[in-house]
Amino acid sequence: MYRMSGFSEIEEMYLKTMFEIHSENPAAIVKTTQLADIKGVSAASVTEMIQRLSSRDMVTHIPYRGCRLTPSGFQLAARIKRREILLEILLTDVIGFEGDVHGVACKMEHAVGSDLESTLDRLLGYPEFSSEGKRIPSVERDFETTGVSTLLPLSKLPDQSSATVELIISSDSEAVTIRECGITIGSVIETSADSRTCDGNIITISDSLSMRILARINSIGG
Repeated sequence: MYRMSGFSEIEEMYLKTMFEIHSENPAAIVKTTQLADIKGVSAASVTEMIQRLSSRDMVTHIPYRGCRLTPSGFQLAARIKRREILLEILLTDVIGFEGDVHGVACKMEHAVGSDLESTLDRLLGYPEFSSEGKRIPSVERDFETTGVSTLLPLSKLPDQSSATVELIISSDSEAVTIRECGITIGSVIETSADSRTCDGNIITISDSLSMRILARINSIGG
């Protein structure tokens, strides 16, 4: 099955693996045997894939040794890796998913196009690092101005804004903490440079928990 990039899922997976190897050692050739070990396939299968990707100018094939990503291949591979990490942040920090985060994100990344990637990026507050502290591959961004009707986690609301809570995603224990803060669906959150209020009452809530509470901006600077 071919994805929005025009490449199949398996082709994208190979490109991402090459990018990961490159990130560890940028000057090294990605060896055929190394790829075969990581993917759990034969060297012949890897060579066939390298030749296929080479024909589409994604890699430079170095016979009997392996390959290197071309500039076009590097750009696409970085984008695939970036989408995987954004999805991992969404699953972990916003949704609170406790299953196989990496495995699920890995399956989802191939269906994410540029528009959805940009929306995820904005929703997560334009993160630069993964949940594990690793730098997210950078791309040219169109930073959208956060405005009225934008849905954001509480921790990402701009100063001097008012927003209405629309979605709360939490475990049972987290729900108790949220209720103790007086936050429910429909609550109005107002922010300033040094505090947040919920329906007029000052609240103190961790950034990690506030990522699970999504509110839609009603006004800014008013």
